Amino acid sequence: MIGKSTLNVHAVLPSSTVNGPGSRMVIFFQGCTRGCPGCFNPDTHPIGPRETFSVEDIFSRFYSTGLEGISVSGGEPFLQPDGLMGLLKTARERYNLNTVLYTGFTYEEILETPALLISLPYIDVLIDGAYENEKKEKSLLARGSTNQRFHFLTNRYELADFHMPGKVEVIIGSDGVIKETGFSRIDILH
Repeated sequence: MIGKSTLNVHAVLPSSTVNGPGSRMVIFFQGCTRGCPGCFNPDTHPIGPRETFSVEDIFSRFYSTGLEGISVSGGEPFLQPDGLMGLLKTARERYNLNTVLYTGFTYEEILETPALLISLPYIDVLIDGAYENEKKEKSLLARGSTNQRFHFLTNRYELADFHMPGKVEVIIGSDGVIKETGFSRIDILH
């Protein structure tokens, strides 16, 4: 069982430049019940434990100076509301990082759910809505499909800040493991 201070995580990227403005740590939560056809991250869907981290472990292992913020994606981050709140609050209060969160929930659903609503004060930009494959985003805007909306909850960013340098980023780790991230896939890798 995953406790309040523990997150079920699919992966953490210490630094990315296509998952939001600037250099960002990206935390992909494990578990999603939506099953959107064509989802870029289907491996994040199983709800069972994958890799558990405390919020403190994530920052002690992956934080580096020079980060502008964190981006949280999934899976579905709001399926772990307590851990999500701890992550966002720590990023903001202890590390002075801005926060971008991608969710399949709509903003209206979040406003109607007290357990989710409490995280909003710690989110700078919320990108909401389920991925719709037939509405795939073709521009360099940092979202999966055109139905997904940007909610600027603080004045740190505007829409122009979410035009990325590319749709996909390939990261080769010091261990030789190749990771792909962003809002599309590179067919040669699959």
